[in-house]
Amino acid sequence: MERTVTEGPEYRVGDILRVTCPWTPAEVAGVTGRYAVLVWPWAEIDPESRFGWDGRVAVPTDPDSPERWQDVFRTEPKPWLLSAGDTCLVGVPETLVRVLDIDHHDPLADRGWLPRPHTTLVVAHLDQPQEPMWPEEEGEGFTIDPGSFAPLTLELVSRA
Repeated sequence: MERTVTEGPEYRVGDILRVTCPWTPAEVAGVTGRYAVLVWPWAEIDPESRFGWDGRVAVPTDPDSPERWQDVFRTEPKPWLLSAGDTCLVGVPETLVRVLDIDHHDPLADRGWLPRPHTTLVVAHLDQPQEPMWPEEEGEGFTIDPGSFAPLTLELVSRA
């Protein structure tokens, strides 16, 4: 799968990035009261991981949930319209994020899937509400893996 990463010598805290990912079919494995569970179309289960990831990702079904700000991936149709057994599209519509922090992992980060990331970006949506959504100890932002198997495009819009 081809990946496009447009960057300077390194990402920097404060950089504004445009993130996109082409829409890809995914199976809806189930729906609970709060989540639609998708069979993730890109990542491979890491058999050496200490985590028991099953290849599925839960997306919130509440359109007003603060959890919607903790990822860039979206579904079509919207997750609150999905039912178990459906096929939906998952991808990233053009989204602007600000880099809050950069984590370098040595050894590579064990997340349950392959490839294991060596660098992750902690980012927040540029249009995210300003009031805190999470308890302080949880922090703001979420991670993006620039080396992810998902065909993410990260384009530098503004350098800090």
